[in-house]
Amino acid sequence: MQQKLNKLNQLSAGDYDAFLYDCDGTLADTMPWHKKAYVAVAADAGVHIDGNIIDELAGLPVINVIQEINKRYQSNFDPVAFADEKEALFFDQYIDAIQPIDFVAAHMRAHHGSIKMAVVSGGVRSSVQKTLQVVGLDTLTNVLVCAGETERGKPYPDPFLKAAELLGVAPQRCLVFEDGASGVQAAIAAGMQWIRVDQL
Repeated sequence: MQQKLNKLNQLSAGDYDAFLYDCDGTLADTMPWHKKAYVAVAADAGVHIDGNIIDELAGLPVINVIQEINKRYQSNFDPVAFADEKEALFFDQYIDAIQPIDFVAAHMRAHHGSIKMAVVSGGVRSSVQKTLQVVGLDTLTNVLVCAGETERGKPYPDPFLKAAELLGVAPQRCLVFEDGASGVQAAIAAGMQWIRVDQL
């Protein structure tokens, strides 16, 4: 962990006014559990999906992931109903198993109080709040922007731009921490610097 934390500290050293962190896969190791929930809900309806699609679409709002599942598997899931069932299963069976991604969580803790922070996630607010609580990071962020709270989600810049606005920080003064391609695309579109934490 220490080697990755050192690298993250080096990459994030600079003149920034705010750090914007993704949640799932960046601060918390939730992706394996979200993947299980997606696969289980689909299987209950007789649709057997490859869980790798969830990794591929990491960072997208849940509704968009389900829409893509419908396209690829010629399924007709109601995105809202599927999302609700998936979140319920995640909370019921998997939430307490979540662990922090140690070096990113340590980075967030180390900078708490010295720079403004936001968590910007493609997950729904209730899930993100509970996840942050489980990994002990819920009191560290100034702002939370989640799925459905902007007109467009990642890979569009809207969620990051909303976080910057709520923090009172210019977009070019923000540094984004992401693990998904859609999140990186959103950061670039927002005019922000970024770090891909899963590639450190």
